[in-house]
Amino acid sequence: MTISVFDLFKVGIGPSSSHTVGPMKAAFLFADGLLADGLLDDVAHVRVELFGSLGATGHGHGSVKAVVLGLAGEQPHLVDPVAADPMVAEVRETGELLLAGKHRIAFAADDDVVMHRRKRLEFHTNGMVFLATDASGADVRRREYYSVGGGFVLDEDDVGNPVLVQDATPVPYDFHTADQLLAMTRETGLRISDLMLANELVRRSEDDVRSELLAIWGVMQECVARGAATTGVLPGGLKVRRRAAELKTRLEAEAATGIPDPLGAMEWVTLYALAVNEENAAGGRIVTAPTNGAAGIVPAVLLYYHHYVPGADEDGIVRFLLTAAAVGLLFKENASISGAEVGCQGEVGSACSMAAAGLAEVLGGSPEQVENAAEIGIEHNLGLTCDPIGGLVQIPCIERNAVASIKAITAARMAVRGDGAHFVSLDKAIKTMRDTGRDMKDKYKETARGGLALNVVEC
Repeated sequence: MTISVFDLFKVGIGPSSSHTVGPMKAAFLFADGLLADGLLDDVAHVRVELFGSLGATGHGHGSVKAVVLGLAGEQPHLVDPVAADPMVAEVRETGELLLAGKHRIAFAADDDVVMHRRKRLEFHTNGMVFLATDASGADVRRREYYSVGGGFVLDEDDVGNPVLVQDATPVPYDFHTADQLLAMTRETGLRISDLMLANELVRRSEDDVRSELLAIWGVMQECVARGAATTGVLPGGLKVRRRAAELKTRLEAEAATGIPDPLGAMEWVTLYALAVNEENAAGGRIVTAPTNGAAGIVPAVLLYYHHYVPGADEDGIVRFLLTAAAVGLLFKENASISGAEVGCQGEVGSACSMAAAGLAEVLGGSPEQVENAAEIGIEHNLGLTCDPIGGLVQIPCIERNAVASIKAITAARMAVRGDGAHFVSLDKAIKTMRDTGRDMKDKYKETARGGLALNVVEC
């Protein structure tokens, strides 16, 4: 196993893991590399080029803002979302950037970050080129980076290497397919969460794994609370109204009447997902799970477990996240979680599968039932396109998270009421998702040049 639970669940800012978090990380790595190698003082100018999907929808996804923040030394998990916009505005107003937070250079964001809408680099559609030059115009350093989904970033040295996270540490349960994972559970009698925990323990103590996962859970809860308390209109020009706060008020008023609603839990799950994705669309702090565009599904289903499953506790939260991550790494290693690479089936589909698996585990499902839940979650998202209107992570993304959250709960409950036997395996469904993504036209893969993005007139 080379991918950790903390690679799949990490704190960042919206609206996109591949278009915001990834470019910010790449820009930080470039600036930090200049600093570490003693080249920072030689730099007079930096030029950044964004290709493929980044160039096509980068403005709507905040990619320019992300690059500016990263070059200034900010990192996605540490940057203050409230302070981010003023920081970028200051760079625009002054025409200057404090590179790596230490060396001042002239920088015009609109000119020095170039968006190539119709060009792409060979390795991946989310390609970036960073070029630093000295006062004479001579190259100081040029680097290519690729944002490959979920905030994962590769540089040019990683091209051709299938291992996305370089970690040679041996793990006790080295699985790369669902079939391997199930075989290990049968051989050991352990649950999927137990196997994933054992692998994590080669890097961290059990107390650290637990505390860090509960910290992730805390950020998810805070995100829901902010989203459910904030009104207004989302940024970006579509004038999409935030609905989570109004929905919360209505649900609380209905609950106060004492009249039972048989589907009340589903209404609250919808609220949880809407709240997270409205926060994401507004550039707030969220947890990639496994991406920003699909960030509302795992928190919404976790809150369903927390509020509506008898006996829910912190141990269950930890086991849920470990199980979801075990499924997530299968998608990351064997297909993709990048909407720009395989469409939204790789984002919402993967997240739905992960959430379904996590819930099935804490509902007491066997490993076979957990795998069944994960398979149902992705099977019924196969072919899902990524066609955001205006290049913004708003329509259809926000509602899509709410619908997929309900679908994940249905998948888990269906699976635990079966015996685990089913016709299509998770491995086959993941392969189908990968193949479908390869066949999908580029206009349906986060370019805003097809589907709803083309057929709905922006207001």
